[in-house]
Amino acid sequence: MNRSALVLALSLALPLASHAQDVPKIPFESVPNFLKLPPNMYLGEAAGVAVNSKGHVFVFTRGNTTGPAYGAAAAQLLEFGPDGTYLREIGHNLYAWSFAHAVRVDKDDNIWVTDKGSDMVIKFNPAGRVAMVFGRKQEASDDGTEPLKHPKPPLPPVDGQFRQVTDMAWDKEGNTYISDGYINSRVGKVDKNGKWLMSFGEPGSGPGQLNTPHSIATDNDGNVYVANRGNNRIEVFDGNGKYLRQITIDVPFDYANTTPVMGRKPAQGAKGTQGNGAPWAVCITPGPHQVLYASDVFPGRVYKLSLDGKVLGVLGEGGRQLKQFGWIHEIACPTENTIYVAELLNWRVQKLILHPTK
Repeated sequence: MNRSALVLALSLALPLASHAQDVPKIPFESVPNFLKLPPNMYLGEAAGVAVNSKGHVFVFTRGNTTGPAYGAAAAQLLEFGPDGTYLREIGHNLYAWSFAHAVRVDKDDNIWVTDKGSDMVIKFNPAGRVAMVFGRKQEASDDGTEPLKHPKPPLPPVDGQFRQVTDMAWDKEGNTYISDGYINSRVGKVDKNGKWLMSFGEPGSGPGQLNTPHSIATDNDGNVYVANRGNNRIEVFDGNGKYLRQITIDVPFDYANTTPVMGRKPAQGAKGTQGNGAPWAVCITPGPHQVLYASDVFPGRVYKLSLDGKVLGVLGEGGRQLKQFGWIHEIACPTENTIYVAELLNWRVQKLILHPTK
């Protein structure tokens, strides 16, 4: 093999990554006081946010807390109008509510949630009635019912069950892809009727292996993008679980003058959950021209990427003011230039209007 061919082969084998000097900052604004809660109602940690075809905003919040901190029932699903006006609570006192994680809306305006505490996925129809249930929480009467253990390696997964489930997405055929999550580190696939089809991915750090698949999205071609948070990258599979490629985000920042919103400052260049570019949330815009948004918690930015992994822009920073972020846990991106971010530490959802330059 000649030198040129060798260089080309090596470049194709490397993961897709951003090139820092080419990444512009995207001007943007945050809509002040967007969500308008009624008196005596409060958000807890905003774990999830989604938007339906009518522009209604759904927030899955760790509110309604009862009981001791280690066994809280911290989950409420709230709906707001396009202007942020409060409309209703969905699933009040639902059996699955334990610890909110993510909410998504499918193409038919069905509302789906993942509850990390109960290990369940719930599908609501647009009227807010339960339409389908996946997984099963531990029985309160069982001897030894307690928070799940995290053995290394984990116990073998069981079809149709989850262990600290995180998120879901769909393809054009109506199949649902469920990221399962903190322990099993895999993706489950069920068809439109709820039949379990398969799972793919496994715990590990190698290509296509997962370490806390925390968020998930699909593109118009049916490819599946998994926020592989613990491995500091996004994994891309086809709809049958074939590993295609990985995307890494490595945009430099002023490390010396950046302070975490909470916790110790990660070592410079650290990888894993707190690493620069570690994807906590991913979202792909509707077509025909699709882009991907992802977020990290340190330095606490949102990244705009092409689907082939090029970082097109970056916005925001960690903090507690408008246009700053305290651990973005989910992103909704109904259009390329209007996105919503749900924050754990700041107990809020921000509506962001982007003004990218050409």
